Amino acid sequence: MTRVPIRWAFAAVAAIVVSTAVQAPAGAQTLRSEPPAPSTQPQVEGANDWSCVPNEQHPRPVVLIHGTGMNSTAWTVLAPELRDLGYCVFAPNYGAVPTLFDPSTMAWGTGDILASSRELASFVQSVRDATGAAQVDLVGHSQGGTLARQYLKFDGGADPQDPSRNAVHSVISLGATNHGTTFGGIQSLTQGLEAVGLPGQLIAQILLGRASVQQLVGSPVLASLNAGGEVEPGVNYTAIATRTDSVSTPPEGAFLNNNGSARVHNEWVQDKCPQATTTHDGLLSDPVPLAMVKAALDPAWADENPIVC
Repeated sequence: MTRVPIRWAFAAVAAIVVSTAVQAPAGAQTLRSEPPAPSTQPQVEGANDWSCVPNEQHPRPVVLIHGTGMNSTAWTVLAPELRDLGYCVFAPNYGAVPTLFDPSTMAWGTGDILASSRELASFVQSVRDATGAAQVDLVGHSQGGTLARQYLKFDGGADPQDPSRNAVHSVISLGATNHGTTFGGIQSLTQGLEAVGLPGQLIAQILLGRASVQQLVGSPVLASLNAGGEVEPGVNYTAIATRTDSVSTPPEGAFLNNNGSARVHNEWVQDKCPQATTTHDGLLSDPVPLAMVKAALDPAWADENPIVC
């Protein structure tokens, strides 16, 4: 999620609520329309070549999942780099909600996470059908990492009864909101508004989108996602986080409980480069976290390309 002067915006929205004493339209999410056709959606170089055929070295397509308030162009750096390494790369745009003041403009990654998970499931199936691949690897930034897990657990990405039928081989997350986020203090502001009788959750949803509220620490969506175990049988997980993340906070919330599984790896960017000051959005472009992604996708690549700080 891109950081904006949220505190000012919260104050403005709260003032509007107080002065007008109106509620947002009932069922505000009904403003959501069907996402634009693919030809009109944001596009990123290096991704969504539907004629791509996986090769022996990289048999699994890589699906890149953007975060809140972003779209597939978040992968401007990683998508072409993976393509040039020989991967078939795909990047959906999901969670479209018309913006408040311009309904013709979509705010991507802000819609209901449960609905976005179904969108992701459909996209992954299309990738598998087009490429003939039995499995894909998922790389998710911020909400994208959490959404990947939602898809695995609830929308067919994994088959706990028969892991050989999993649609996903590996999940690599960057600053994911796996255990929720305070959004650098936004949750406290929301709670403060509610303490004085204002609809803090509603204001947050109007301002940041439903998905943002669903990613706050303690949300019902995250409680359901993490109940009974945070990882699925037969899936490899690499959770990458940066200690200097001021959006997905606290940063360690990005890590997963491995439930005793050796398939789960929690990694700080600073474990590789102690002086790194990678930000939340920097996880999408800084060489170190992107090298960590490539290493997780292909350990052989890591052997030949040591990380340089």
